[in-house]
Amino acid sequence: MNKALDKQNLRLAKVYDFCKSGAPKLTVVFIHGIAASSASFNGLLGYLENKESMAETRFVAFDLLGAGKSYASDELNYDFKEQLDALSNSIKELDVKTPLIIIAHSMGTMIAARYAVLHRSSVDGLILVSPPIYCKEDIENPMFGKAMDGFREIVAHKNREVVKTKAFNNEIDLIISDSKNYDYFVKLAQPTTIIYGELDTFIAPFNIPRLLKENPDIATIKTPGSHGVTRDKYAKVLETLEKLRK
Repeated sequence: MNKALDKQNLRLAKVYDFCKSGAPKLTVVFIHGIAASSASFNGLLGYLENKESMAETRFVAFDLLGAGKSYASDELNYDFKEQLDALSNSIKELDVKTPLIIIAHSMGTMIAARYAVLHRSSVDGLILVSPPIYCKEDIENPMFGKAMDGFREIVAHKNREVVKTKAFNNEIDLIISDSKNYDYFVKLAQPTTIIYGELDTFIAPFNIPRLLKENPDIATIKTPGSHGVTRDKYAKVLETLEKLRK
């Protein structure tokens, strides 16, 4: 097997790694969503770095496999195993000596949740921005497939080339449409905060009350915005990070 495809050697491109003080007391890793890259966090990163309370925080942003500067090949499956193997290897190389918080957006929240369950002792908290909270029943409903087709059309209007890629289509079929995603949100043992916009049409917010009942360690914050890592969420992310750091 080509070494680049060896699951033991898969890595994510580290696009950003910065600590203002140079001596971090907290490490924050960012995981982006589908049809995106770590650039989706650029505005939030700029906001957080300018806050004095974050001066001793190390911010690290990766591109997932098939996105941005990370490795892409049609020989990859772009499934949970490959993304998690690459994420695990990449975080290990950071040699983190501080508490670790993961901030993830959209599809990235599904990857972050599984990573946190599998690496419970090394993840100290999660901030999940706009997580798609689909239950097994939702995914088995024929309307779910139609919703995913609609999502493909929305993405195609912005970038028609992306929807033709194996990465995009397999991430819908093998990650977003995995019926076990909800179970991993329930299994999260770390302090977890969900931040979502009241105008978000992608995340199935009607499932949030059920999730909070099944996992009381999860808190929620609603903002006026929609699905993206938008400015209305910046202050809420900062507020949550400051609480997790204490």
